[in-house]
Amino acid sequence: MSAAPPVVTAAELGVDDEERPARELTGFPARLVGIVALGLAGLALWQVFRPLSQGSQYYLVVFLAVALPLVFLSYRSGWGRLDRVDGPAALDWVLAVGALLVCLYPVLPFVIGDGGGGYDAFLDRQGMLAGIDVVLGAVLLVLVLEACRRTTGPILPAVCLVFLAYGYYGGLLPQSWTIAHAGLDVDQIVDALYNSGSGFYGTPLDVAASYIVLFTIYGAVLEFSGAARFFVDLSVSLFRRSHSAAGRTAVASGFLLGTVSGSGTATAVSTGAVTWPILRKAGYRPEQAGGMLAAAGVGAILSPPTLGVAAFIVAEYLNVSYVTVLGWALIPTLLYYLGILLSVEIDARRIHAEGRAPADLAAAPPPVSGWILLGRFGYHFSSLIVIVVLLLAGMSATRAVVYATLLALLLAIPDRFLRARAAEDPAAQKIAPGRFVLDALRALSLGMRAALPVVAVCAAAGVITAMTTKTGLGAQVAALLVRAGSVLSDDPAVVLATTAVLAAVALSLLGLAVPVTASFVIGWVIIGPALLELDVPAPAAAMFVFYFSVLSEVTPPTALAAVGAAAVTGAKAMATMWHALRYALPAFLVPLTFVLTDSGQHLLGRGPLLEVLWVGAAACLGVAALAVATGGWLFGIGAVGTPVRVLAALTGLTLLYPAPLATAIGLGLLLVTVLAGVVERARGRTVTETP
Repeated sequence: MSAAPPVVTAAELGVDDEERPARELTGFPARLVGIVALGLAGLALWQVFRPLSQGSQYYLVVFLAVALPLVFLSYRSGWGRLDRVDGPAALDWVLAVGALLVCLYPVLPFVIGDGGGGYDAFLDRQGMLAGIDVVLGAVLLVLVLEACRRTTGPILPAVCLVFLAYGYYGGLLPQSWTIAHAGLDVDQIVDALYNSGSGFYGTPLDVAASYIVLFTIYGAVLEFSGAARFFVDLSVSLFRRSHSAAGRTAVASGFLLGTVSGSGTATAVSTGAVTWPILRKAGYRPEQAGGMLAAAGVGAILSPPTLGVAAFIVAEYLNVSYVTVLGWALIPTLLYYLGILLSVEIDARRIHAEGRAPADLAAAPPPVSGWILLGRFGYHFSSLIVIVVLLLAGMSATRAVVYATLLALLLAIPDRFLRARAAEDPAAQKIAPGRFVLDALRALSLGMRAALPVVAVCAAAGVITAMTTKTGLGAQVAALLVRAGSVLSDDPAVVLATTAVLAAVALSLLGLAVPVTASFVIGWVIIGPALLELDVPAPAAAMFVFYFSVLSEVTPPTALAAVGAAAVTGAKAMATMWHALRYALPAFLVPLTFVLTDSGQHLLGRGPLLEVLWVGAAACLGVAALAVATGGWLFGIGAVGTPVRVLAALTGLTLLYPAPLATAIGLGLLLVTVLAGVVERARGRTVTETP
């Protein structure tokens, strides 16, 4: 029936960009976590149509009060004898109950000493917290950092502690320093975290609870409906007769499956489990295949219609619709995958030239043609199409994804029926309605559980946001970056270029240490103001920060997607990272294009249509030139040496600078590169034919 082995889903792998693997729960803890997660998913869906009358922050208080205990029950502490592999230990239950009580405290109607009294009374004490408020707020801080440590590791909590130390001890810094401030006491810090709109219950958690949860639920339901399996099967079948079939299959699978998972690492691992045998047969080395899988998987975070978690925060920070952000991402996504596909074509030609692929690979007929698969299961695209159509019609992203989720649930019925009818085992042809309903509810629960690491990260990110806001750190760092850019020249273009490069380096380094979501939040509040101060439009600045935050997933030495792909292919992790970086290289230059000139915004689809088209066309040629430079292969000519590769690199860099003069120079360099390749090839043939 299928053209590929059953796909391993992200939920089954327990892998994500933002998380460590969760426990394998059994018995009562599994049932409790499953039921509570299902209830929280129901609350998130209900909130879309019937928001709680007390307001959005009240909803966030309740949401965190349920989600945080689930983290302690679902994720291990790693504390030796206090930890258990097969279920929650006593300490986990204590922390879960404590998190529930501390989170619910602001909304409980009971008076406790000089505190408590319900939600309105709690808000009225903003800036003048009672002693019990401070104590419980401090406890919640510890619990949030511990939840973040369990799901993502110790680095992000350590970064939060640095920001807390800066907030508390900033008054001890020499007042001549730009980043010095008056200092905050414990009450002020807890107030900013526990009883304001910029702390735990700030924009990051709001986005997680209002948008991200809905999309993770949708992804889990889409996997349940059979869409993930169909996407991989379709990719395998469509390209089976091409010489570059294996590489195209891996890239197409990564892109299509990424619409389900929204996770670079999970997509790389999931597609790798299916496509690595095909890539190995085609002659790909493990490191090379792992790099391709990682680059294709990370591209899923950059690709409409789901993008990555941080894209929702972009929409919230800039107060624009999510469909607007999707529009900004369209051309950069095409450029990203164009670069990967050109590199794949170059790899295929080089592999065949070196004789590493079997000659009959392309001749092997697929078990089922792509057209037949489309005819049988093409309806799986409909829920994705519904999201786009409803967004374009003006519906909110939250309602659009809920309707798409309902459609995906309905589409699971014909998927079960068609696959059961094709099964040879008569017992497999029977579809039990009760079992189907239970599996559907389990998918909703798994979707909620998949969001728990993101919830922990977003709550911890509120610490960074609150400290930055209270101390004015963002404006101070922005002034430092601009001042550093002014050292080289007073020319505004040079200052902007220098600041952009420094910001890119800073974001890349930041992304090595913290997850994508936290990297974007920190980058936006720290580096975003520097770009805005240099008159970079807010959309260009936000997408600049977003792209570099995502690309840390393929940046050595901690590229998570590459590490996951290397585990599948059996490759060396560091070598796989460098291959992933080669495939994704053009993506590191495209964000710089956004901010260097006014024309760069055209790559975000902003501006007159003709200008968008010419800037986009020039960027496509630039990406192609960079693929030649990194791959060492000129289409129609063959392998090229270092001089031609250097010319190709210069051509790519010039064409990616969106200015009329630069484009004209780039086109000239492109012609010179082709002529140099022809001459080099002709000389090589002459030497070969000389007796």
